[in-house]
Amino acid sequence: MSAQLPGHAQTVIIGGGIVGCSVAYHLTKLGRKNVVLLEQSELTGGATWHAAGLVTQLRNSHTLMEIAKYGVDLYPRLEAETGQPTGFDQTGSITVARTEGRMDELKKITSLARIIGIEIEPITNREVGEMWPLMQTDDLVGAIHIVKDGQTLPTETAKAMAKGAADGGASIFEGVQVTSIRQRGGAVTGVSTDRGDIECEVVVNCGGMWAREIGLMCGVAVPLFAAEHMYLVTNPMGIPKDIRPLRDPDQQIYFRGDMEGEGAVLMGGFELVAKPWGKNGIPNDFAFSLLEPDWEHFKVFWESAVYRVPAMEDAGISRYCVSVESFTPDNRYILGEAPELKNFFVAAGLNSTGIAAGAGTGRAIAEWIVEGHPTMDLTEVDIRRFQGFQNGT
Repeated sequence: MSAQLPGHAQTVIIGGGIVGCSVAYHLTKLGRKNVVLLEQSELTGGATWHAAGLVTQLRNSHTLMEIAKYGVDLYPRLEAETGQPTGFDQTGSITVARTEGRMDELKKITSLARIIGIEIEPITNREVGEMWPLMQTDDLVGAIHIVKDGQTLPTETAKAMAKGAADGGASIFEGVQVTSIRQRGGAVTGVSTDRGDIECEVVVNCGGMWAREIGLMCGVAVPLFAAEHMYLVTNPMGIPKDIRPLRDPDQQIYFRGDMEGEGAVLMGGFELVAKPWGKNGIPNDFAFSLLEPDWEHFKVFWESAVYRVPAMEDAGISRYCVSVESFTPDNRYILGEAPELKNFFVAAGLNSTGIAAGAGTGRAIAEWIVEGHPTMDLTEVDIRRFQGFQNGT
């Protein structure tokens, strides 16, 4: 990592999670050399370091699937390119349906996915049981197999993109706190930090759960909020580490094997009513922190998981993680140039899909900056869709 802040840069990226590293990586791939990435703590601080590492392409829109598909294309070759191990394993993944309505939804998404080249195949309950031997499948209406999905080690994958960016000429600084966004005539002119000022032409806000506060520094609305996200890891159960990640959307839960090879299961869930956190702002020193366990809040997911994988009940729990992720009002990403401030871009609000979407969002923003316009249809994730009142100010 670099030591002395430069006085000038073409582009300054705020935030060294997987999205910020991806923006830096893709800018250098497009020929931008004078790129500076500033991270207030250490790379992957915030949400990246504790993420579950799922890399899936299944989304409910063409745009979101196209963004996710690029990650599945990039991650398998990233380690060979940079020399930085990523742990990516192209296992495929499974999504199951307990109701006819859910299966109809999966069929529609499958048709959309195939249009853009995502390989998906329907599978029977017997095949689900063969792929997940401990899974209870009698109640399933159907399932699909997303063939090229996978899982990766989030910290290592983000650092691989950071290394690729540095190899391409970017400068990366850790332990630098941005204190203000400098502007003149309605456009960005630079940033001020606790280690000095940097003049620049473009600023990219990749602040993750801090992105809203960064936007407030310069009058830009970034309407996202932080909420708790919980997952647990069982004691060893004899599950292969390369078993396919599995999602049960009717019960809002997901499973994957222990990537460290201990035979355990990682299980998490997304509740219909989230538990907000940090409503008065996210502390700057929260980068590598977790919250206290709330078993009452998580109990419904555990009960659903034990129903789906009965052996989990006897295995017991080795680790229970209560983390924080950022979410948007409409469950769509926040990407693009802010309408309030020229050359101030935002790439945030990935709604707990940052590992799967990080590569694609980084490429989309980098291309927008270099070309002067989006190179794909980003209407549904464009920051301009929001109104100021949605920022809670």
